[in-house]
Amino acid sequence: MSDAYRTVADAATAEFVVQGSEFIGHVRPVDSADAAEAFIDAVKDEYADATHNVPAYRVRTDDDGEGYFLREYASDEGEPSGSAGKPALNVLSQQELENCAVVVTRYYGGTNLGVGGLVRAYSRAVKEAVEAAGVVEERPHEQVGITVDYDDSGTVRSILESEGYEFDADYEADVRFDVRVPLAEAEALRDRLRSATSGRVGLE
Repeated sequence: MSDAYRTVADAATAEFVVQGSEFIGHVRPVDSADAAEAFIDAVKDEYADATHNVPAYRVRTDDDGEGYFLREYASDEGEPSGSAGKPALNVLSQQELENCAVVVTRYYGGTNLGVGGLVRAYSRAVKEAVEAAGVVEERPHEQVGITVDYDDSGTVRSILESEGYEFDADYEADVRFDVRVPLAEAEALRDRLRSATSGRVGLE
């Protein structure tokens, strides 16, 4: 599996009505199965009054340093077998999206749509949510924790900013930076920080 992968650019929703049933597709990028499950739980909580909240996700999982495997999950959540979760997951597969989670919320409108109608509606909800979110190419990232004294914090911050990395800084007794770094660049960054601080940097 290559380093680069396709995912959604942002969280988004799409809504439409089919024969009285309201469908709401929710999609967002996630970086782990835990994050996908948390997103699914949050949508289920927010739309607890819905008839169905159908989840699906495809997430890269680190295989103990041996590379990646793709973890896929879907559930029909009470809809007829094969009519909801699988069609939602199939859209993600067909568009080769990874690190992406979806939930399709349905409010039943009184008319049975049949298995074919459900397959079309759940597929459409995911497709339209993905279109609303936009698709981007990403590379696997990891979080690097950096702890330094105040004296070295300016040096570290300027390195992070010059590389354009996203980071959070926490100024307490020491200064801590939590940085999102592409996997392929993480070791080089650690070496550069050690060199720039003469080894005074703490790294996680």
